Amino acid sequence: MLDSKDLKIISVLREDSRMAIRDIAKKTSLRPSTVHDRIKKLVSDKVIEKFTVKLNNKAVDESFIVFMFVTTKSDLEDSFFHNSHIKESFGITGEFDLFLKLKFKDIHDFNDYILKIRKNKNIAKTMTMIATIDIKEEI
Repeated sequence: MLDSKDLKIISVLREDSRMAIRDIAKKTSLRPSTVHDRIKKLVSDKVIEKFTVKLNNKAVDESFIVFMFVTTKSDLEDSFFHNSHIKESFGITGEFDLFLKLKFKDIHDFNDYILKIRKNKNIAKTMTMIATIDIKEEI
């Protein structure tokens, strides 16, 4: 169970996961050794799964963002989800089985992906929505 000290540390790490232990300690009013030990425990307990970066979509040629609902005929191969365009995937309830967040360079890149998807015999139906503006995006 996470306590208020863990939650403070997590809050600071969400802002900047590269922040130095001493700076996290100052922001949370905790001792650096406490911060260090708690981060190690959060990682070992798999509360923190990964330290990563938030990239600028335009700078890395991924500014064409698509949300896709997918209905499947049967389970998809694990390799389906290893495609570099798929940034997030969720199993969902309702008419569709999956919800995907995908990123592409442009509409042509997206079109190439769609043409490949249509050949997948385990996919019955898709519905896509293209993002028009990035208002808020977190990792």
